Amino acid sequence: MKTYYFIFSKSDLLLQKQPDGTYTVPCTEEPPIEIKPWTHVMTITPTAEGVGVKTFNVDNPQSIVVTNEELRQCGYEFIGLRQSFYHLSMAMYLKAGKCQELLFWDQNTQFCGVCGAPMKMHTTISKRCTACGKEVWPQLATAIIVLIQRGDEVLLVHAKNFKTDFFGLVAGFVETGETLEEAVRREVSEETGIEITNIRYFGSQPWPYPCGLMVGFNADYVSGDIHLQKSELSKGNWFRYDNLPRIPQKLSIARKLLDAWLLEHGIVSEQD
Repeated sequence: MKTYYFIFSKSDLLLQKQPDGTYTVPCTEEPPIEIKPWTHVMTITPTAEGVGVKTFNVDNPQSIVVTNEELRQCGYEFIGLRQSFYHLSMAMYLKAGKCQELLFWDQNTQFCGVCGAPMKMHTTISKRCTACGKEVWPQLATAIIVLIQRGDEVLLVHAKNFKTDFFGLVAGFVETGETLEEAVRREVSEETGIEITNIRYFGSQPWPYPCGLMVGFNADYVSGDIHLQKSELSKGNWFRYDNLPRIPQKLSIARKLLDAWLLEHGIVSEQD
């Protein structure tokens, strides 16, 4: 029976190049590369079509030995998980993200946090301590992200951890004991100093970098001048819908929020 194999080297995903130049996740009866005795192969929820899914890490991508001559001729390439968004269907990209998150969890739960003994898989998504019996499951870091509009303008910020010059939306992690809406108000106040109202849910998105869930909102500006939280943000300002700086890539919920806002003004963004 054929199985999809999501094979990672750090944050890069092994994809198979097709004759027409497109890419796919290897789907074979046997693993398309050699599995070492110490490799932990994880079984993941099957696809919607019922095809099995397995995932594992390789330590050294240069040492890969392809086990099928036909597949070897097709060619393989390691592509970053973010970049794979532009090569795979949404279902395959999301499945790849889930695999990456579970591999990250597996690598970081080798030993019990209570007694230090080795952990062993108990179910496909849980582990149990071999000594004290403590059980652990994958955990998500929940974050909010919010598009704040003021008439024909949107508030965009540049975070210090952004690797390029694009501007994004106000975002931050949800703290213990607060609702999502409370987190939106707190983050906006802390990072920009302005007051907002009419907070409304937009949508959510798994964010496997490494194990996040982004929850998107829209909100309206009420009052206040922008006072950036310098420890988090380097730039921030109001921008008209017809004069935007570089904005996030299409794979992010930030871009989905912005694209939906632009469509309200009859604009389709031409940015990648």
